[in-house]
Amino acid sequence: MAETPAKDMTVTRRRADPLIWGAAIFFVLAAGFATAPALSAGPATLAGLLLLAGVAGVAILGLVAIRGSAAHDSGLDVADSFIEALGEPAALTVADGRVLVANQAWRDTVGEARRLPKDASLFSALVRARKGETVEAVVVLAGQERPALAARVAGGRLLVRLPAVVEPVAAPLPPVAVPAAQAAPPPRALDAFSGASPFGAALLEGLDPFNSKVLEANPALSAMTGAVRAGMTLGELIDPPSRTEAETRLAEGKAGPFEVRLARDPTRIAHLYLYRAEGRLVAYLIDVSEQKQMELQLAQAQKMQAIGQLAGGVAHDFNNLLTAIQLRLDELLHRHPVGDPSYEGLNEIRQTGVRAADLVRKLLAFSRKQTVQREVLELGELISEFEVLLRRLLREDVKLITDYGRDLPQVRADKSQLETAVMNLAVNARDAVRAAKGGGVVRIRTARLNEDEAKSLGFPGAEGDQAFIEVSDDGPGIPPEVMGKIFDPFFTTKPVGEGTGLGLATVYGIVKQSDGWIHVHSRPGEGAAFRIFLPVHEPTPAQAAAAAVVAAEPPKPRAARDLSGAGRILFVEDEDAVRGVAARLLRARGYEVLEASDGEEALIIAEENAGKIDLLISDVIMPGIDGPTLLKKARGYLGNAPVMFISGYAEAEFSDLLEGETGVTFLPKPIDIKTLAERVKQQLQAA
Repeated sequence: MAETPAKDMTVTRRRADPLIWGAAIFFVLAAGFATAPALSAGPATLAGLLLLAGVAGVAILGLVAIRGSAAHDSGLDVADSFIEALGEPAALTVADGRVLVANQAWRDTVGEARRLPKDASLFSALVRARKGETVEAVVVLAGQERPALAARVAGGRLLVRLPAVVEPVAAPLPPVAVPAAQAAPPPRALDAFSGASPFGAALLEGLDPFNSKVLEANPALSAMTGAVRAGMTLGELIDPPSRTEAETRLAEGKAGPFEVRLARDPTRIAHLYLYRAEGRLVAYLIDVSEQKQMELQLAQAQKMQAIGQLAGGVAHDFNNLLTAIQLRLDELLHRHPVGDPSYEGLNEIRQTGVRAADLVRKLLAFSRKQTVQREVLELGELISEFEVLLRRLLREDVKLITDYGRDLPQVRADKSQLETAVMNLAVNARDAVRAAKGGGVVRIRTARLNEDEAKSLGFPGAEGDQAFIEVSDDGPGIPPEVMGKIFDPFFTTKPVGEGTGLGLATVYGIVKQSDGWIHVHSRPGEGAAFRIFLPVHEPTPAQAAAAAVVAAEPPKPRAARDLSGAGRILFVEDEDAVRGVAARLLRARGYEVLEASDGEEALIIAEENAGKIDLLISDVIMPGIDGPTLLKKARGYLGNAPVMFISGYAEAEFSDLLEGETGVTFLPKPIDIKTLAERVKQQLQAA
């Protein structure tokens, strides 16, 4: 039985294509016909013999070639049958990657391509397989790697197979008996992590967190809340109002964390986390006081900036109206002097306008847009000179104590603004102690602080030495719920009619505009302390020498003011009421005034009067071309004529736009005709 397949295989190997044998028969006939001329000529001739030999050789070579082709095709037929019988993808190839024969599994896996996939690993394996090795390679098909085997077969051809990937099947595990669930005993102590953690942790008896007794507390909790006594509940460690709020949130099903204040110090804020542990609770308290303080400071700074922008815009528009009112009043008072029946009414209107202008100045101070005239001030001399006025303001039932430190520094600030800030703080302290107990003590302390001392007293961003002014009292202090609003404009805790709510807002703006920092320290029942930190001014040797020369010069007697003059003035103002009245009053004093309602019109007038304008007076903020831009565009027509800007905003708001310009001065709104005429004459005389 074993010989039958071999015999069949031999028979199959000798079977040839009938077409090939037909071609061989026709080739032999053709060769026979070709030898016919040689046979007819006779074998005696040399040429006939040579022709006969050549034809015989060609016939033999043709038969050999036909036989080889038949054998090759027969071999491919055998390989095709063998490869097709394989269950795995297989192909017969040559060394250059051409596929000679492939089974159906190969075509299903690789496709109908007549070449192997272009893969460096596979072709490297083919090179090694030609040497007789069976080599493993990796082929990437459809984005996945498949193992491949390459081996050499008879005839120098290569057999490439893709073995099937067999996933190992895990043997089923024997069934394991699961014991019945048993409730773990409740923990009796904190674990090692909670006990050594830097935040507070406590193990509570029961599931009611605020009424459960504390079984154990770690050292961090005792440091936060004070000593935890035996039998104490967690609720006793928390401030009652915040405890009530946390209980409400817990009853509503909130998961936490719960924000609470500590009973030991209500200013300290902590986050409470609760963890259920088999019939007991583990409470974690994390102190977030500094984080909340930073959040409040950021929110306060953003709010103050927004309110400051609004207040500055309102004050700017209001200044225009006040300027028009005051200039018109100056005109009417000139027509109705003292003794006229209308003088008293006009004077009352003027006094009301002065009060309104003071209100606008406070708004501008809060928004840090008020005009600042900085000068070098001795901190000790400033407070000592101002102390006389403060004693009159505080009245007899309030005692004023001043404490001057040693080596007091110099500061560079606006003297009137700084006096206003200290006065507002002192008046607020006076009102607080008088309302609480009919009198008290107000203390003003000045000192030079180093960086560490300033940080400890409430200035976290201190760099170098700081000038320190503290105004404190022994009154009731500031309630925590209003602490974040005390610097807001128009916010006041005083009765109606006793305060505008701009005192502390003004102080805040003045300190910020002076590049300083203000901090409030207050506890209920312990009074309040407002601390002002200002950068120390260290004059250079040249500045110190110039200050000594100025101090040595005797004061010059003030000349009588003659407000009349001559010259051509270009007056640019978008507010018609201000421009019209000011131009008319200047004309009445002898000046020629050219009016322009905006920057575009002013440019045209300047071009028409090139070289003939003696002074340019312009508003800063105007629609279209603003004042600084107008100056840059009109400078060629103005020549060296002086320029005066008038605005309700501070000079610092636009001073950077005037870089490189000379002969420029600034006059803040609201203005009156006397001040305007005096400044105009000074500028024209200087030119």
